[in-house]
Amino acid sequence: MNEAMPYAHAEKVLSTLWPTHPDDGTQLYAVLDGARNDGIYPSVVRSECEFECLYTGELAPDLVRAAPYLVKLERDHAFIDALVRNGWGDSWGIFLRASIPFKQLRRHLRTFLMVYDPTIKPMYFRYYDPRVLRTFLPTCDKEQLAMMFGPALCFMLEDEDPDVLLRFSIASGSLQSQAIRMAEQTYAGSSAGFGR
Repeated sequence: MNEAMPYAHAEKVLSTLWPTHPDDGTQLYAVLDGARNDGIYPSVVRSECEFECLYTGELAPDLVRAAPYLVKLERDHAFIDALVRNGWGDSWGIFLRASIPFKQLRRHLRTFLMVYDPTIKPMYFRYYDPRVLRTFLPTCDKEQLAMMFGPALCFMLEDEDPDVLLRFSIASGSLQSQAIRMAEQTYAGSSAGFGR
């Protein structure tokens, strides 16, 4: 997306990320991909939100800017508004709801950064890229879904069409997906087992 999203559209994304009953004991987080835009890392640092890199150890300066970051989001904070306005449609990251502490969630999310191909060769798994996660989750079996979701109650991310927000959750071990069209705020659900 080359321009900031129109205000009304951003408001619909924000209202979907924060349901009208926010007192369910969950917290909204984002996993942002610093490699998608040079402005992501400085914006996260300036945000005053709780955040931490998913990589550990001392990182080269270029990697610091390109790394994935877990960010604890607060309702009505200017950062989330700017994030949605500037990054929605450009695959800047994913959103998730969880009811566990920040450090525990970070530990869980770190377990998926490296995966292995059939020859046991290590590969980075960029699940925090919405293009990757929306393709990967429907291919998972029940065990993989349980591992991937862990303490997360749902993942929310942009679809290939940025006018659609995808919401993935698990019910009875099966993947539940909702495609929520932002323009009309309509829901299409399925249970297919599966700053700038």
